Amino acid sequence: MTLPPFQQLLDAHGRDVHRFLIATVGRTDADDCYQETWLSALRAYPRLRDPSNLRGWIFTIAHRKAIDVLRFRKRAAVPSAEPAETPVVDHRASFDHDVWASVRELPAKQRTALAMRFVADAAFAEIAAAMGTSEEAARRNVHEGLKRLRKEHAE
Repeated sequence: MTLPPFQQLLDAHGRDVHRFLIATVGRTDADDCYQETWLSALRAYPRLRDPSNLRGWIFTIAHRKAIDVLRFRKRAAVPSAEPAETPVVDHRASFDHDVWASVRELPAKQRTALAMRFVADAAFAEIAAAMGTSEEAARRNVHEGLKRLRKEHAE
């Protein structure tokens, strides 16, 4: 089986990868993480042996890049003052922002599983492959993440 042109892979999955990264690392870091994902993929693409699950392959790379960003954040200096937030008029947008902000506070496995499931519409098998876990563990991470979010937003 031969590999399709790299541009075809980018066109087919670029939007979902970007949305996944926004959900996992936030809008501020998503663009850089997105670029790093595709650069890594481009470098590895000629050596790819099994092109049967290119979507899973690219999400695995994106997941690993997101972990790198989150690890870097933990080591980065924390600014002393918070900038003023701009007021949000659309209440739905505010709710979405609050929910995804809460998702970013979840443990890494739950955060990644939820983002892949609800942003990239990934199946549990695909989530498991990207995260290097079993399908049951992927289901459990989605379940536990949702349970935690429901509890937080019910209060």
